[in-house]
Amino acid sequence: MLPVQPNQSLIDGMRCLERVVARGQPAGVRELAREMGLEPTRVHRLLKTLAHLGLTQQQADRKYAVGPAVHVLASLTLFASGLMGRASGPLGRLHRHGFVVAMGVLWQKHVSYLYHAGPELAPGEGIGRTALFPASRSSIGRILLAQQDDAYIRALYRDGVVEGFDSGVKGLLGAVRAIRRQGFAVVPSTDGVSLAVPVGTPSVAAIALAGHWKGREQSAMVASLREAANEISG
Repeated sequence: MLPVQPNQSLIDGMRCLERVVARGQPAGVRELAREMGLEPTRVHRLLKTLAHLGLTQQQADRKYAVGPAVHVLASLTLFASGLMGRASGPLGRLHRHGFVVAMGVLWQKHVSYLYHAGPELAPGEGIGRTALFPASRSSIGRILLAQQDDAYIRALYRDGVVEGFDSGVKGLLGAVRAIRRQGFAVVPSTDGVSLAVPVGTPSVAAIALAGHWKGREQSAMVASLREAANEISG
């Protein structure tokens, strides 16, 4: 919910920075302005201000890319939260199942994966290697949406676009209510089936296993995930 007197310049600046970071490649002023629905002159001023702070940097082709201050903030944030430090051991042990192991947080309508690694990768290779993914199509996204109330979800998807649900918000809410009852989320994925549980109370993140297993093995996967989640949150 917006405050009574929101600072629109700050909001636009953060939106602009988010666009630059999420793209993963340099972007031009007009391109960003078109995506954000703002005047190019305003986006240009925002990018120049962000560049002054080191959050963006202008390339030789005049496009803007992520600046060094973003990496500093990311490092400080991971250190201050302690989440990755507590999670590294439990996530590494989950690899004994031979499946994809993931941990992510909810960001608006997307999941940001802090960790995502298949059995072919060393645990350390799973950090920061996956882009944003639609929350409605992710087991991690759905379990974290299930921690919110229905009003929040309706407001989040007020544009009616819900990836993975032809029936829109109504279908998502039905899935979320089922997840609340069972305490975990199960979603078909490119890796077979993705299964997620929340981490913490209130939930700050969620962890998941994805792979091909028989139905009777699901309870064992849920138990392993909950054990790891308790260790991380504890």
